[in-house]
Amino acid sequence: MAEKQDAMGRAPAPSHVNPYGRVDEEVAEVAERDERRKKRMKCFVYLVAFIVFQTAVILIFGLTIMKVRTPRFRVRSASFNTFNVATANTNPSFNIQMLAELGVKNANFGHYKYQNSTIEFYYRGTKVGEAPVPKARAKARSTRKFNVIVDLSSTNVPTNLLADEFRNSAIIPLTSQSKLRGKVEIMKIMKKNKSTNMNCTMEINISSEQLGNISCR
Repeated sequence: MAEKQDAMGRAPAPSHVNPYGRVDEEVAEVAERDERRKKRMKCFVYLVAFIVFQTAVILIFGLTIMKVRTPRFRVRSASFNTFNVATANTNPSFNIQMLAELGVKNANFGHYKYQNSTIEFYYRGTKVGEAPVPKARAKARSTRKFNVIVDLSSTNVPTNLLADEFRNSAIIPLTSQSKLRGKVEIMKIMKKNKSTNMNCTMEINISSEQLGNISCR
């Protein structure tokens, strides 16, 4: 039997066909595309966050661990083995053997190896003593302490200058100077030459036979 036709002569759609099927497929496709877009955005955000984190780590690493600082070399304290001081105006003098404790402060994250050097002591610009500084190594983030024996003598100091000093005070003012040349080695991958200069002032108190007022820069 021929199928019935509508007024326009078209055959009616089969009753089992879902008129909303195409719409459902389009909605599913849109949802799938949106889900993929969200995943891509999430991956992009993660990638950016990782890059920022890595950059921050490298920056902090470069500004802290890999930054090379100048070590500090200074006189820390002293004691005396012999202490001969004559304060008479006619013939003032001093002959002192000093056991000085020195320190090399290394603030770097790597060892500081320095070469042999010399420390010199001056009284009012006149050299009155010196001592050798043997080569050694200051460990990372630590201070190397060691002692040197210095014979201080006023032989080259003008008598009138020393007489005026003893007349006005009971101290012997001293300055110390030295220079260490060495290398800072960080993580065995980077070595950098670093020199440090000592420039300290101090006073020997004649009455108490003690070293005080140490100031270094």
